[in-house]
Amino acid sequence: MNKYSEIYGLDISKDVFDVYGSQTGHTQFKNDERGFKSFLNYVSKGALVVMEATGYYHYRLAQFLFKSGVCVSVVNPLSVKRFIQMKLAKVKTDKSDAKAICEYGQMNAVPLYTALNEVQSECLQLFRLLDSYIKQSTASKNKLHGEETLGIPSKFVYRSLKRHVKHLKKEIAAIEERLLALVKQDQQYQLTLLNSIPGMGVKTALFLIVVTDGFKKFETASQLCSYVGITPTIRLSGSSVRGRSRISKVGNKKLRNLLFLCAFSACKHNKACREIYERLVNKGKSKKLALITVANKLLKQAFAIAKSGRPYDENFVSKLA
Repeated sequence: MNKYSEIYGLDISKDVFDVYGSQTGHTQFKNDERGFKSFLNYVSKGALVVMEATGYYHYRLAQFLFKSGVCVSVVNPLSVKRFIQMKLAKVKTDKSDAKAICEYGQMNAVPLYTALNEVQSECLQLFRLLDSYIKQSTASKNKLHGEETLGIPSKFVYRSLKRHVKHLKKEIAAIEERLLALVKQDQQYQLTLLNSIPGMGVKTALFLIVVTDGFKKFETASQLCSYVGITPTIRLSGSSVRGRSRISKVGNKKLRNLLFLCAFSACKHNKACREIYERLVNKGKSKKLALITVANKLLKQAFAIAKSGRPYDENFVSKLA
């Protein structure tokens, strides 16, 4: 028996959001402040609102409903997509998607949403912008290399690219400085703890603290590993299917990529990570698989240290992680 009076599934787009209630059926609201208030009056007491994580579109509504005392769950879009595929649905509209999200909420134990504070919210925005600028910088550097290979046929283009790369470098440095200041303001001690882990970069430590709300959102290291998406998935079926084990990739892509980069350094400077890497490679496993395992180990070390409140100690961490 569901503990909520009603479950609403929301399909959110730029201008409107479609709502499907388990008892009330379909309706639609504007995706703005007036629409939020109208929906708040529409929602029955003791209800649960389920929506997909859709980047910018879901964030404002989730924050508004949470602060208004409504139970909210923000679910992974891939999970809902697979749920719809399992039902063999042939019709795909905003209304049908809202209904599917509602049914997903009825049939699964969905996690409750916790609103971000102002520091967390700004940090996430800064990380998105930082990621965008880094991609632009890499693309511009590649173009610069191309111009140099061609012998710089256009000095104007070459100089423009040089200025652009220089500007992006300055902006990236400013964003990183702002991020560090914000996290120090909110979680200085935890940042110091994570920085004590050999191989854990400052940027990764910052992002870990922000997305986990200081590790408060997870009760076990396994939950955190699943969230990041570096838990192995086994592909076995009868006697014929013997697929390679792979990571799930259902999780936070940005954090997963940062941890993978940290794994290279951890293999050299982190005793436990180095031992795992060498053992797997000596067994004939691929270097990529070994690095993924190291990233998983790093994440478990970070969780153990954050929860214990003790700085890195290879003997202590090896018992917990």
